[in-house]
Amino acid sequence: MEKILIAGAIAAGVVIMLAPICIPILHRLKFGQSIREEGPKSHQKKSGTPTMGGIFLITGIVAATLIIADWNTEIFLALFILLGHFILGFIDDYLKVVRKHNQGLLARYKLLGQIIIAVVTTFVANELLFDFKPTIWLPIVDVTIDAGNLYLPFMLFVMVGASNAVNLTDGLDGLASGCMAIAASCYAVICLLTGHEELAIFCAAIVGACIGFLKFNFHPAKVFMGDTGSLALGGAFAAVGILTRTEILLAVIGFVFVCEALSVILQVISFQTTGKRIFRMSPLHHHFELGGWSEVKVVFVFWTVGLIAGVIGLSMCS
Repeated sequence: MEKILIAGAIAAGVVIMLAPICIPILHRLKFGQSIREEGPKSHQKKSGTPTMGGIFLITGIVAATLIIADWNTEIFLALFILLGHFILGFIDDYLKVVRKHNQGLLARYKLLGQIIIAVVTTFVANELLFDFKPTIWLPIVDVTIDAGNLYLPFMLFVMVGASNAVNLTDGLDGLASGCMAIAASCYAVICLLTGHEELAIFCAAIVGACIGFLKFNFHPAKVFMGDTGSLALGGAFAAVGILTRTEILLAVIGFVFVCEALSVILQVISFQTTGKRIFRMSPLHHHFELGGWSEVKVVFVFWTVGLIAGVIGLSMCS
């Protein structure tokens, strides 16, 4: 427990120390956020706010993990998945700020990168983790099924789903970082319950880094994490689910992320098939904003829902 607390403190400290250095640099480089014109009008004032804060957010996670955790295959795989998505997010953000447009890395190249990450993860896990098998555990009924050759596509689905869901959630000041701090706290407990102590340290580092980041990202945000941070955090979330063999619990503990992603999918399907929108605007947090909720209220309500979902997820694992 002591190492877990220290890892969280180191990650938070690294982020809090680096942010005042990095934010002015991002300003000078004109790495500002481009706000989509079709988004809420109240968000237009955020245009130009430095993005790519994920650089120092992820640095805090990596530094704390490498300093505190014992280096083993699981830790290196978790960091590989984290940093692989970090690179994809960085390229995406860089293309956006250079072009001064919301179009970044093309979806097919992002998917290719995630396929490579999933294939490498599966190969290394099969070769070096003696207890890693292509199985999927179903909570509540407590049944484990052998996925066989279908496990790789399933793992890819988990990675793509988690990373994109967290990415979609990153639309309000402090929303994604707060929800991820809650989700990672829950997974730190699950890691301890399932005998993955070093991964618990990794989760604690995520919690600490996200809390440290909130000092600069809560409303009104001085910096955004960008895809550099959100894709990496989503990848890390998927990583702990995959490595603890609790992939299904990701959907429970990450209920807010799931709702955000589903709102976009349903909105697109509804509009393309009927010409009507289900929500005022997607992702879901914009629906409540346009319904009259303040940005801060939306964030706190979503954090609360995330906390309740986390408790439910923990109860399913205990």
